Amino acid sequence: MDILLRDAAMTTAIFGFFASAWFGWAQERPPAGPATWWLGGGSAAGLLLAVAGGVLSWLHWDTGSVLGGDGAMALYLVILAVEFGAALLGVLVLLALGRREYFAPWICLVVGVHFFPMAPVLDNVLLYPLAVWLTLWPFLAVRWADRRDLAYSFTTGVGAGPALLLTALPAAAAVAAAL
Repeated sequence: MDILLRDAAMTTAIFGFFASAWFGWAQERPPAGPATWWLGGGSAAGLLLAVAGGVLSWLHWDTGSVLGGDGAMALYLVILAVEFGAALLGVLVLLALGRREYFAPWICLVVGVHFFPMAPVLDNVLLYPLAVWLTLWPFLAVRWADRRDLAYSFTTGVGAGPALLLTALPAAAAVAAAL
């Protein structure tokens, strides 16, 4: 897998941004103690990667992308539309059932599942382990939260944020190597 510079920078930006978002969501009701510092650090690291990746994507936009060939962008957009639709539908159902506490696990599950078809479109094998983790983690997070009387958003976020951050790091390293 040879990742193109722009794709590596965009991966760094997108995964950094969403890692920061998950670390932030985990701060909704964290347990007392050092968790908030760790979550804040994860959010900050994600934002730094997001900004750096975004700037480098912009500077190297003309270097090409796997999404530039043979309908790849159209397939990418279809996968995103299905992901957003499934996430929205699930949230609306949970809202109607009065089960807001399941929003974070549901979104994490949908995000995880969407990486399975996205990995070949983006030609990025690192998305497969991420897909497996983000698909399984919500079930473990709910179980952990129930056993420890923690917020589902906390337990989901502490699994999703680091996973996205760790997946952004090889992309950031690829950018650094290409510069």
